Amino acid sequence: MAELVAWGITLAIVIWSYGWTLAALWKAARRGQMGWYLALAIFTFPGLLQMLYIFFVAPRYPEVGEDVDFT
Repeated sequence: MAELVAWGITLAIVIWSYGWTLAALWKAARRGQMGWYLALAIFTFPGLLQMLYIFFVAPRYPEVGEDVDFT
């Protein structure tokens, strides 16, 4: 039973991490930020860097091709 619980926890962490990684990679690619894209692809510790990017860095930059209003 303990082994089943351990597998369940491991699976939950993997799904959590990949979900955040895919979301962050999508945002970095849409904004043309190659440095962030590579960092997010290489460092995939359970979503921490990805959450930092999604909530604090990505909102500062427009997506590629998005009209920017500087007024």
